[in-house]
Amino acid sequence: MNNYHFIAVGGAVMHNLALALVEKGYQVTGSDDEIYEPSRTRLEKAGVLPAEYGWFPEKITSDLDGIILGMHARIDNPELLKAQECGIPIYSFPEFIYNQSQYKKRVIVAGSHGKTSITSVILHVLKDQQIDFDYLVGAQIEGFDLMVKLSDAPLIIIEGDEYLTSPLDRTPKFFHYKHDIALVSGIAWDHYNVFPDFEEYREQFSKLMDMTPESGELIYCEADPLVKEAAEKSPIDAKKTAYEAHPAIIKDGKTYLETENGLIPICIFGEHNLQNLQGAMDICLSLGLSKKQFYESIQTFKGAAKRQELLVRNENSSLFRDFAHAPSKLKATVSAVKTQFPQRKLYAVQELHTYSSLNKEFLPNYAGSMEAADVAIVYLDPHAVALKKLELMDVDTLRDGFQRPDLILFTDSKSLKEYLLAQDYTNSNLLLMSSGSYDKMDLEPIKTKFN
Repeated sequence: MNNYHFIAVGGAVMHNLALALVEKGYQVTGSDDEIYEPSRTRLEKAGVLPAEYGWFPEKITSDLDGIILGMHARIDNPELLKAQECGIPIYSFPEFIYNQSQYKKRVIVAGSHGKTSITSVILHVLKDQQIDFDYLVGAQIEGFDLMVKLSDAPLIIIEGDEYLTSPLDRTPKFFHYKHDIALVSGIAWDHYNVFPDFEEYREQFSKLMDMTPESGELIYCEADPLVKEAAEKSPIDAKKTAYEAHPAIIKDGKTYLETENGLIPICIFGEHNLQNLQGAMDICLSLGLSKKQFYESIQTFKGAAKRQELLVRNENSSLFRDFAHAPSKLKATVSAVKTQFPQRKLYAVQELHTYSSLNKEFLPNYAGSMEAADVAIVYLDPHAVALKKLELMDVDTLRDGFQRPDLILFTDSKSLKEYLLAQDYTNSNLLLMSSGSYDKMDLEPIKTKFN
């Protein structure tokens, strides 16, 4: 039996990987100094939840086959130091995924935005067409119990993240998967705390493209000028496939794909999602599926959790939730909702939560990102700002950064909630965007406004 210990087991991907290994029959233990829901309950149900929080070097023994190290752990973590002292193999989760999939065909989906959505579409179509595959994706998807699956399947689809690999490895995760097929959806500055220089950030995607083997394929979004330039400059001998948004029309608030065999209704919408859909289709075609199979399956795809997710609606208004936090994601999501429902007033609420978004120096990148909203609202949690040791920006600074002189700022979730509850949403949409939780704001009372 394989025996692995997870340092920082509570993370989204880390706990899913732990559960995937339990499902495989491996012996799994873990530690963490904090574990939130839903990780806590899921680990507990699988018998992997640590008895107490903290780091315990005594858990690190010579009978372990390996350590899987999460990014949340520090370089001086007591368990990590003990593992190094004992000579136990230490893997970051990308290294471990490669270790488990080196004899499979590996498909990597990368990009500053769209990678979760593209990966989700591919997974949905492959499952619907009963193709055997493994996967790693960054969000929960309807029809999939876990975000990670490792089996004897000959194929793995991986959402490739450009963020750092581990405390021991300060290179992007996506370098470690050694792809056969790579897709790059877009390049827009993110992770300012790790890549304070945009050129350095941009270079990571060029390096990824250049790793494509001669027998492989590079699929890239030519609608993004930075992606197009990098792909065309890449000296690889592999096949290169460019894509842009799939042709579509909107009828009565519903999007239809324009195909050779007529209109195909889909559940997702927006120019960025039509680009994502086309990229996913190109990967599916590369894997041997037909257009007919893809169109057959895409009609039932409802999207990944918190990606333009419809929470509740009535005949003339809707409440959406989205993970958007980076400028490019924010702009794409706001524009998509407004374009889909041009006659409805759009209230767009953005929580600035990440290090990049809370940084005054990075703020100008948000210029124009909420332009399509009729009412633009920003929420800042002073506690989150203090934890990141940054300056709490005032409303004038934010208005200048977003280039919205009418932008509304809230720094208290209770006041934000009261404001949202006081609005009349007749013939209006409300779009809530955040990688956080608005300081655990309860959305249930807001939902009742749309019943």
